[in-house]
Amino acid sequence: MDLILIVKAIIIGIVEGITEFLPISSTGHMIIAGHFIDFSGDFSKLFEIVIQLGAILAIVVLYWNKIWNSLKNLMPGKWGFKLWFNIIVAFIPSAVVGLLFNDYIHEHLFSVTTVACALVVGGIWMIYAENKHRNNYSTNNIDDVNTSQAFKIGCFQCLALWPGMSRSASTIIGAWIGGLSTVAAAEFSFFLAIPTMIAASGYSLLKTKAILSFSQIVALGVGFFVSFVVALIVVDKFLGYLKKKPMKVFAVYRIILGVLLLGLGVANLL
Repeated sequence: MDLILIVKAIIIGIVEGITEFLPISSTGHMIIAGHFIDFSGDFSKLFEIVIQLGAILAIVVLYWNKIWNSLKNLMPGKWGFKLWFNIIVAFIPSAVVGLLFNDYIHEHLFSVTTVACALVVGGIWMIYAENKHRNNYSTNNIDDVNTSQAFKIGCFQCLALWPGMSRSASTIIGAWIGGLSTVAAAEFSFFLAIPTMIAASGYSLLKTKAILSFSQIVALGVGFFVSFVVALIVVDKFLGYLKKKPMKVFAVYRIILGVLLLGLGVANLL
């Protein structure tokens, strides 16, 4: 048993659980954390994608009643059909772009420097979008989202293919521009994460040619469990925060972290 690998899995699992649904980029933070604890290579890329399923399971648990009721109302004309139809519409743009450019993205955008740039760009955009669009909403419930709004959110999710931009931030910004309230935007983002992360994890597993060792399998299980538990706590707190306060604090954090990382890079300390 490789105990060092298990410790690293716990650290990355905590990072994933905290950051998956916050608008600060879970993939970006896992790349940064992985750089500092020397967690890299083909297994780390697979690990970072698969453990996101643990965070997604937290959403399934927290929203189980709504998910189950929507599946019971999945016939055309029912609210459940409309909800999941819109989720699929929103899912399609990033799925297509991701399939077309997956290899390029992994080759050129998975570095601390590119993540730092995305953190800064996304942070500035969040501040602008929140000031301009947050209070100009017409849709306060995800059941009332229309197809046009869903497609717009899906197009914005494509930005999250650049690690550091954040899937949560990109979809919430898209939802603001599309006319959703902040809480509705966050909840739609949560639901959209379900097919998005399942598809990404499945695709990564299918592309994996290496045979995993026992320690690697254990590490995947540990990371999955840790990210699930941490995400359970974070999602509930995040929604409570959004009902009362602006997201600007996350944008400021992104900008500070991005500038700090770029500074360390210039000083050759990374």
